[in-house]
Amino acid sequence: MLAQLVITDFAIIESLSVSFSEGFNIISGETGAGKSIIVNAVNLILGGRASTELVRSGAETASVEALFQLPLKSPISRFLEDMDIPFNGELLIKRTISNSGKSRVWINGSMATLQIVSLLGPHLISVSGQNEHQLLLKPNNHIFILDDFGELTQQRLKFSEVYSSCYSLKEKYERLRSQLIEEETRRELTEFQLNEIKEAGLVPGEDNSLDTEKSRLIHAEKLVEIIYKSYQALYEKDESVLSVLSLLEKDMEKGLNMDPHLDNYRKQSESARLQLEDLALELRDFYSNIKIDPQRLEEVEERLQLIRRLKKKYGSTIEEIISFKEELAKKGDMLSRKKEELEELEVRIEEGKKDLMILAAELSKKRREIAEEFEKSVEEELHLLNMAGTRFKVQFSRPESRSNIASKDIFDFAVTADGMDVVEFFISPNVGEEMRPLAKIASGGELSRITLALKTILARSGLVETLVFDEIDAGIGGATAAVVGEKLRSLANYQQVLGITHLPQIAACGERHFLVEKGVRKGRTQTFINLLDKEHRVAEIARLLAGKKISEKTLAHAREMLSC
Repeated sequence: MLAQLVITDFAIIESLSVSFSEGFNIISGETGAGKSIIVNAVNLILGGRASTELVRSGAETASVEALFQLPLKSPISRFLEDMDIPFNGELLIKRTISNSGKSRVWINGSMATLQIVSLLGPHLISVSGQNEHQLLLKPNNHIFILDDFGELTQQRLKFSEVYSSCYSLKEKYERLRSQLIEEETRRELTEFQLNEIKEAGLVPGEDNSLDTEKSRLIHAEKLVEIIYKSYQALYEKDESVLSVLSLLEKDMEKGLNMDPHLDNYRKQSESARLQLEDLALELRDFYSNIKIDPQRLEEVEERLQLIRRLKKKYGSTIEEIISFKEELAKKGDMLSRKKEELEELEVRIEEGKKDLMILAAELSKKRREIAEEFEKSVEEELHLLNMAGTRFKVQFSRPESRSNIASKDIFDFAVTADGMDVVEFFISPNVGEEMRPLAKIASGGELSRITLALKTILARSGLVETLVFDEIDAGIGGATAAVVGEKLRSLANYQQVLGITHLPQIAACGERHFLVEKGVRKGRTQTFINLLDKEHRVAEIARLLAGKKISEKTLAHAREMLSC
């Protein structure tokens, strides 16, 4: 149970400390006194959204502390043990918000995360207010209520995990299939490009060699003329360069007797002659290899045109074209692998689909088995809440197919993340009237009582330690309000109940009564909360009965209500 709540610098609360007891605790106060601020503080402890606007003006930090007293062997004790959080029967949760927007959480003195608090929250406190009515008006929430009643929530969550896994496979399959469709449309182009490059049989550096050969073929006649003249001048003519050098060497040999230094010059001349002889022979060979071949020139030009065309399409150099060809080949291999992967995914999806449908059928069977008991329990509770004769029904249907049946889409699981059931509550609050959807016909007062009936039924499971009802009495009054008050008091036999109310019939049923007031202290508006003694409680019940003008008759009526 919630034993103590301490709020500091939160909204218009400077400092507030309140100790609650077991059983039925009433909180009342005039509109705008700050009751909703206290509820907001409780929601903050449960992991609710924080805002810098909650920090009291002029303060640096707002804080909320909640002390819970729990059985040593409660489910929470095992959870805390797994989290390495010390626990000895008391659980202290503290949350702070700074005016810079930072939020901090501590559990039994150890720093924790909002995620941990959010997991603890559903086991500690359940807050019911006007939003509960809105949840009840949304049929999508009805399946969760039924599962809570039948203790099927964990089974549904496990099913949801399997569903998510299957759906992830489905999304992966669809992405891969989309890629394959796109790549298949480009496959013909890829194959054409690959074959075109392969057939060309390109060799690195080939274009440079062909350019040289082309130039030689174009200027073959002129080259022949130049080389022939050069060869003749060096070797063939009567007065060729080599002939002249030979004569010079002979003259120098004759002069050796005259001066031995001439031998050095003779040797240099001989070396030059030998080099020129080699040059002449190379020119002769070169001359022999030069061909005037128009056909070969045409072949070279065609080859160069082919290379230029491929360069425009696939790369600026032969090396880049060859690299592009290798990339095209890799794409072909990847396409084959993707096809294999797609087939494997299809098999896995079909297997997962079978498992999914088996789990969905098991969950659906259990829901239908507990639905009749749930219907009976709700009708009994509504009867006790002055809705005698009301009929309540859990209507089952199947999710709509999300694919074209004719296409036999393997992804049409015919289930949602919550199973193969669509659950909606139907009700007939008036005898003789047909059953209709709860969301369409229930009045505000009926919704309040239905919400209370559901909370009463679910509370018997003992999954939540404290129930907070924030003005759940909307739309009811008179004898019905008294019945609701009695129901809340009986509910307090199972869990601690905190009821925030404006109705005296409900307030009179509480075991302890707290009054929330707003006043001015030190020039600033503040909210206070006080536990009422017997006389002050009579006065507060009288105020709830009559408003500001309280007569002796009203006070007597208040005493009478409290004595019942």
